[in-house]
Amino acid sequence: MSSEQTDIEYLREHRDTVTNPLWTLFQRYGDGSRRWFLLGIIASIGARFASLVPPVLLGVAIDAIFRDEQAFDLPLIPQEWLPSATIDQFWFIIGLMAVAMMGRAFLNFVRMSSLNLFSHRVKHEVRTATYQQMQRLDMEFFNEVQTGELMSILSNDTNRLEQFLDDMFGQAIQLSVLIVGITVVLFWFNWQLALVTLVVVPIAAAFTYWFMRFAEERYTDVRESVGDLNSRLENNINGIQVIKASNTEDYEDDRVEDHSYTYFRLDWLALRLNFIYRPGLQALTSLAFIATFIVGGVWILEGPPGPMSGELTEGTLVIFLLLTQRLVDPLAQMSNIIDRYEDANASLKRILGVMNLPVNISDNEDAYDIEHVDGRVEFDEVTFGYDEKPVLKDVDLAVEPGQTIGLVGPTGAGKTTIVKLLLRLYDVDQGAVKIDGHDARGVTLESLRGSMGYVGQKNFLFDGSVAENIKYGAFDANRKEVVQAAKDAQAHDFITNMPEGYDTAVGERGVKLSGGQRQRVAIARTILQHPEILIFDEATSAVDTETEMLIQRSIDELAADRTAFIIAHRLSTVRDADVIMVIENGQIVERGTHDELLAENGLYANLWRVQAGEIGDLPEDFVEQASKRVAQQGFETD
Repeated sequence: MSSEQTDIEYLREHRDTVTNPLWTLFQRYGDGSRRWFLLGIIASIGARFASLVPPVLLGVAIDAIFRDEQAFDLPLIPQEWLPSATIDQFWFIIGLMAVAMMGRAFLNFVRMSSLNLFSHRVKHEVRTATYQQMQRLDMEFFNEVQTGELMSILSNDTNRLEQFLDDMFGQAIQLSVLIVGITVVLFWFNWQLALVTLVVVPIAAAFTYWFMRFAEERYTDVRESVGDLNSRLENNINGIQVIKASNTEDYEDDRVEDHSYTYFRLDWLALRLNFIYRPGLQALTSLAFIATFIVGGVWILEGPPGPMSGELTEGTLVIFLLLTQRLVDPLAQMSNIIDRYEDANASLKRILGVMNLPVNISDNEDAYDIEHVDGRVEFDEVTFGYDEKPVLKDVDLAVEPGQTIGLVGPTGAGKTTIVKLLLRLYDVDQGAVKIDGHDARGVTLESLRGSMGYVGQKNFLFDGSVAENIKYGAFDANRKEVVQAAKDAQAHDFITNMPEGYDTAVGERGVKLSGGQRQRVAIARTILQHPEILIFDEATSAVDTETEMLIQRSIDELAADRTAFIIAHRLSTVRDADVIMVIENGQIVERGTHDELLAENGLYANLWRVQAGEIGDLPEDFVEQASKRVAQQGFETD
């Protein structure tokens, strides 16, 4: 199964639990901005009603002023407010039209600014909340889902949500108000002709229901294909050096083209529905206009047609024609509203799907801060596995404060898993991990991880200066403290030789620094945080011999009075450790000092011979077991 398929399946099971996403959105977000939303809705309603005033006034003017066929009478205005002289009535009509038109312009300004403010604030809240949720999700989530998919949710999906709330939501409100307002006005003037004009509305509603049934699934596929495309692009950009070195530009061109074509094809399928829906609505509203004109014209010229009765004036017909025409464009815009709605709905499902993901590694309700950590660490009969595949089995260890523990063994044996459990990136399946006698699951994550410093093989540096990266996590540190930490990490000399010293930009992911320089900056960062427990995970495995010597000196100084765990394939790194624990198949099979383990002539001694170049002295059963271990590694996690 491809990684893209894994992404979709992993997230889809949580997206499918999302019902009424827009209603959920309004329940969870925008509390502090709902007054702007309410103001925007009121302004939308007012603007639409104001747009209905000029056609009504024009119809009244035709019948009462220009043709003098009926009394000067205006809906909702008391008779005593109306002027009696014809010319005064004319200017009164003009004045009301001007007020309605200017009022509509002002209300549209209020509508757009209020709804835009609301939508941008909601977008900010949603994006921030989604990012906060992502940060607190378990490591399993990040093992399953690619970065490009997450970026698509944080960027593309939140933007599409904002676009809908910005404009289309207001348009939907206005369309609803327009239909209700036109219905009231038309029935007020002539209910029989109103039935002819408005017969299109239920037909349009049925047509819209058909469109939404098919559009929802297609837009869900479109949003997922965007995430897949972003994942592929993000992977390729991050791996550009490998692509160039492997001369695989053409191969990657084809892969990106395939993903892009999938997005194009799915997007086109969604758009094709619009090509049916939008012209269909235009045809329906045009038929309503023609039917109104025919029936109204015949009525005026020849009298009431068919079952109709009563009188129809030219002014009333003008009102009907103008309001019917006012209905054409908004109804035609319904396709845009539905289109954006389905798009936003699909995006919102993706966002809420992430928000619905369970967070297993979190503080218990009765969690407490652990203070004044001495550094005693215990693993009590710990058993753990990834996806029900056992990695550690009944691991027991006790580390006293200030001890340095070396963890060695073949790849996939479970060394890194031990420190992941110590950091509580995962919870044990059985047993307990204890810090100073406190179960790691019973203390707050902040205090637990705050007592530890981690330096890995590939330490991440943020885009910024050297100083900013050293003081990351200890943001209040001053320059003197930063420099001292760099000196302790054997990094001060190379930093001062850089163009701008401690203010030199390291580039994205620290690409402007060598691997050894990044390691020493990471060690300086750890020193500045003053952790009681140190974890070094293959901290010297990817550097040259001289750099390894400098980093090793840094580690020795840093670990001198702290509890330290050092994971190493280069056994020289842990030679001076107080205790070396040899891990094989998820169990501690040997423990002791370097000399004691050599004397045992077991797995550690054979690993030492491998690194000393004494290949010919290795027993045959060790070589066979090493071959089997390498063949079985697959995707196992160390």
